[in-house]
Parts: sequence; C-alpha cells; structure tokens
Amino acid sequence: MGLEIERKFLVRKERWKAKEEGTRIAQGYLCTHPERTVRVRIKGNCGYLTVKGKNNGISRKEFEYEIPATDAEELLQLCEPSIIEKVRYLERIGGHTWEIDVFHGKNEGLMLAEIELRYENEEFLLPEWLGDEVSEDSRYYNSSLSRTPYTEW
Repeated sequence: MGLEIERKFLVRKERWKAKEEGTRIAQGYLCTHPERTVRVRIKGNCGYLTVKGKNNGISRKEFEYEIPATDAEELLQLCEPSIIEKVRYLERIGGHTWEIDVFHGKNEGLMLAEIELRYENEEFLLPEWLGDEVSEDSRYYNSSLSRTPYTEW
C-alpha cells in the first residue's frame, strides 16, 4: 500500500524564481468522488494513472502507475471537465524536495508548493518564498481546481 503524506503552501510570487527548467503537466480526473480520486497525468513525455483515497488530515492512500503516454492522452479525453495545466519545478532544500507548481489555463495566477514527508510531524526547512499553508483547504486540491478553477473564485 502506498501512503502519501503531503503539506501544501501558497508561494509568494515576488520571492520565488525558477532555478531550472520546469516540466509541463496536463492532468485530468476520471473520478472525483469524496472517497477517492482517479487521475490521469501526462508529465513531460510520460503518462501516469493514479488512484488516491480520502484525505485523513495530510495523509491518504496513493497508488501511481506509469502508462504509455498515448494511453494517457486518450484517457484525458474521457476526464471530467476541466484539464489542469501547470509547469512543475523542483527545489532541493535541506533533506527534502519541494514541488512548485505554476498553474496555467483556468488556474492562471495560482502557485503552490508541496512537500512529501515520511511521517506527519516530520520537521523540514521553510523556504522564505512560502506563503500560507493550505494543506487542508480542499479548494486547493487539484481535483477541486479541475471543477472550480482558481480564476472563478
């Protein structure tokens, strides 16, 4: 069983600058039921199918499988509206890797940083470009952003 323990923060746009080239991501949802989500993602040239369980605080079950990119492209056509478009940047700080997502399309203007942890109360360094924590604010879940985009808030 896979377990994802993740914290999510807003990014202070004026304090963060990309240090390297990011990776384009397109993702959609085949299912956004409160008990589970089924996501299709194209990240760079690779496809992925991911099943996530219901959030329990900052933890939830997660199972991710690489699939052919051509299959992912076809599955995106079956997804619920709308497709999430973003560019992901990685930054190594301390012993952790931060994923900084710069959203485009219907979520233009939103920037989020995520960190995956080994256990819920694990300590980590807070970069100076972090804003408010939104880990438990469901509006910032990608599945929610696909249904109610940031530009419509």
